[in-house]
Amino acid sequence: MKKIFGAKKNKDPPPTIQDATDGITKRGDTIDEKIKKLDAELARYKEQIKKTRPGPAQEAVKARAMRVLKQRRMYEGQRDMLYNQTYNLDQVAFAAEGLKDAQQTMTAMKAANKELKGMMKTVKLEDIDSMQDEMMDLMDVSNEIQETLGRSYNVPDDIDEEELMGELDALEADMDFESESVPSYLQPDQESELNLPAAPTGHAAVPANQQQEDELGLPTVPQASIRT
Repeated sequence: MKKIFGAKKNKDPPPTIQDATDGITKRGDTIDEKIKKLDAELARYKEQIKKTRPGPAQEAVKARAMRVLKQRRMYEGQRDMLYNQTYNLDQVAFAAEGLKDAQQTMTAMKAANKELKGMMKTVKLEDIDSMQDEMMDLMDVSNEIQETLGRSYNVPDDIDEEELMGELDALEADMDFESESVPSYLQPDQESELNLPAAPTGHAAVPANQQQEDELGLPTVPQASIRT
């Protein structure tokens, strides 16, 4: 059957935007090379026109230069068209890349949405509120325990604070009265201390006109008046 009707040929895949852009870029490079050659030829003809005298020879050189100039402009037009095609392909490629990015974003968002829905099924708002209430109750119980443990056993709970303040004022009044009843020279005040002279140290000096006495209290005889 294949020999009669022939086998189907596998079709080549259609070119991508990048393939088309690469092909146009190569054609543009080829045209640029041709334009460079024509520019060099025009420069040579320009030098010949300067060197030749006006006449048939100069006119022939000008005619060849005009033909090269027409070819150059034709190639420039083709190059401009290729540049426009490349610009259009770049815009299409940019749009295609943007759509691919949008598709990837949508796929990622759908996956995240599905995951969030699965997570929300395991988390209930009622359970969170109940847990918060239990935490508050536990904190209140903990504070009561701390207050109970920190209570003083010697101080009764029914003490009147105004009565305590009255006793404190009475103690201050008694202290002021006691400090007023003590003489000023007996009060331990640094400014009212008596400045008494210091006790003498060493042996006291004996006046020159005072006669010395012995250990019995009798006047001593000078050694010079005793004759040996």
